[in-house]
Amino acid sequence: MEAERMEAKGMDGRQRDVRFGDHPAATGGTPVPRGPLSAAVLALVGAGAPGAGRLLAPPGPFTHPWGEDHQLALHLCYELHDRGLPGVDPGWEWDPELLSLRRSLERPFLAEVRAEADPVPPLGEALEQALTDPPDGTGPSHFLLAEGELRHAREYLVHRSLYHLKEADPQLWMLPRIHGPAQAALMAILYDEYGAGRPERAHALLFARMMTAFGLDPGYRHYLDLVPAPTLAVVNLMTLLGLHRALRFAAVGQFATIEITSSPGSARLAAALERLGGGPDGTLFYREHVEADAVHEQLVRRGVIEELVAAEPESAKDVAFGIAAAAVVDGRFADHLLDCWRAGRTSLRSPLPDGPALPDGPALAAGPS
Repeated sequence: MEAERMEAKGMDGRQRDVRFGDHPAATGGTPVPRGPLSAAVLALVGAGAPGAGRLLAPPGPFTHPWGEDHQLALHLCYELHDRGLPGVDPGWEWDPELLSLRRSLERPFLAEVRAEADPVPPLGEALEQALTDPPDGTGPSHFLLAEGELRHAREYLVHRSLYHLKEADPQLWMLPRIHGPAQAALMAILYDEYGAGRPERAHALLFARMMTAFGLDPGYRHYLDLVPAPTLAVVNLMTLLGLHRALRFAAVGQFATIEITSSPGSARLAAALERLGGGPDGTLFYREHVEADAVHEQLVRRGVIEELVAAEPESAKDVAFGIAAAAVVDGRFADHLLDCWRAGRTSLRSPLPDGPALPDGPALAAGPS
């Protein structure tokens, strides 16, 4: 199927053709390993078809689950279930040796998340905490609105591109594992994420359009080598919960956190990006989420969680864990961004190249490293 196309004006005022989907340019190249774990994954799957290569020795120890090498290795394993890796035989997706390695990566990561989430509050309390949006909040959206510069906004979009360029894909794993009214409500929310029947309104395409407006490359995985472990951990948790049927209720809690917290944060981000020069293309993604996710917040609580718990009461504990787990990885991500920005350095692994020239001003500076 031909890739979807949409035109967007960059901040230099030039019209650009944004392509997304099956277009070859939409996928980044082979990432650079960050240590023995990620190198082992790339070497194994790069040897040819499954069976052509093998791990000669365990690449462990698996002692740093929050680290760059561990998170990239896990992300590479997960990409084989998603859009694959450049030049890698798709048969590696279910190769027993690679799955064994992936399990060895997942277990300590999930154990760390559980340890930091403990004690998990009851579901009602967890939902109440997620619904609370203090006016004196200190997260990245508050920073960008109050004092963010253009370089901060561009970095933020690069971080978020890891998920938003495939928005809702990790959550689709939940659909065949949840049934009855909860499944119908979940399907209604996900239908909106993909444009509600209008491909040009798919949220991933709106995000690609926004990246182009801010002088960024909207290619899938284009910035993978730049995003650090805290960013990888956010997306890895989504996929981990989605791929395991035993964690399906936790996946509901993680997704609920996105929908519950999105609307007020999106309003701040839309205002921040507009203040920093983002026009209609540069703010549409977040403006869309202000209204849509206000509706989704009600649907996910009333239609998904309440119906699910009514049908399967034992799910409440795991849904609460999913909410707490999301708070753990989101909190680490937010702390990383704010620590870097307040220290005057880039939040990426290396600074972004300068962006295109503004119509009436200097280029979009990469900022200090």
